[in-house]
Amino acid sequence: MNVEGYKIVLASGSPRRQELLKGLGIDFTVKLLPDLDESYPAGLSGEEIPSYIACRKAEAYKGLIQPKELIITADTIVWLNGEVLGKPENEEDAKVILRKLSGKTHQVITGVCLTTCEWQKDFTAITDVSFSDLTEEEIGYYVTHYHPMDKAGAYGVQEWIGYVGVKGIQGSYFNVMGLPIQKLYKELMRL
Repeated sequence: MNVEGYKIVLASGSPRRQELLKGLGIDFTVKLLPDLDESYPAGLSGEEIPSYIACRKAEAYKGLIQPKELIITADTIVWLNGEVLGKPENEEDAKVILRKLSGKTHQVITGVCLTTCEWQKDFTAITDVSFSDLTEEEIGYYVTHYHPMDKAGAYGVQEWIGYVGVKGIQGSYFNVMGLPIQKLYKELMRL
């Protein structure tokens, strides 16, 4: 599938984002810049944070964009009671994060920025995810046997913890994986 003559570039090393974009049947390439700054100003909250970071990532690519090229940048956060639960620093941090999520409903918020030489557009998607109460054994098993270190909120909904711990999702499942693919598709089709 072509998108109105644009060459699509996904600026993400996330295998989940790449898998989701492939699922649309859109031809794209992956371009990565190392060590992009994912910090944000104090005072931002909720959906402002991933939107800001996605647009900031896009700024890093501005000088590299070719005519008729469209860069997709994204950032996902887990938001619980006014706190960002980011990627864990180590296994103990992953367990702490999962304990916080246990028995609660949190929001997964993804900001997406579409950038060309001529214009830029950004949007967000919010999904509510409810976890059942997780035991220490379940948390330990997940952290030991899976890879929570590269995931906001220390979990992948498509992995074991999602099977046993997620009791409800309101909104886009794919957003929880890291890219609100249905919303992205609609935006690309508007071009």
